[in-house]
Amino acid sequence: MTRQKILGKLGEDCAAKFLEECGYEIVARNFRIRSAEIDIVAKIDGMIVFVEVKARSNIRHGLPSEAVNIRKQKKIIEAAGVFLQNENFCDCACRFDVVEIFLDGERVEEINHIENAFEVT
Repeated sequence: MTRQKILGKLGEDCAAKFLEECGYEIVARNFRIRSAEIDIVAKIDGMIVFVEVKARSNIRHGLPSEAVNIRKQKKIIEAAGVFLQNENFCDCACRFDVVEIFLDGERVEEINHIENAFEVT
C-alpha cells in the first residue's frame, strides 16, 4: 500500500470516529460506483450526509478541502444519487460535507468538519 493510500485510510478512520463521537451513525464507507466513490455516508437527525475526507500532512498544495473541486463534487453527487436510489433513501434530506484531517505523521493534529461544503447545482 502506498503512503498516500495509508494516509487516506488513516484519515477516513479518524473522520468516522470523529463523526460517531459527534452523534452521527455511519451508514456506509467507501461506497463506489464505476466513476466515483463516497468516503463516508452517515446519518444524523434523519438527514443523510455524504462525507468526503481529505487528509494531509502539510498544506504545501493548499488546504485539504480545496482538493474537492467542481469535478470531484460532480462525481460525489452522481454516486450519492445512486446510493439514495439503491438504499431507498430517496425521500430523505441530504447534504455534502468535507472533513479535513491534518496529520503529523500518524498523529492527528486537527479535524475540521465543513458542513454543507457544496450543494447540488
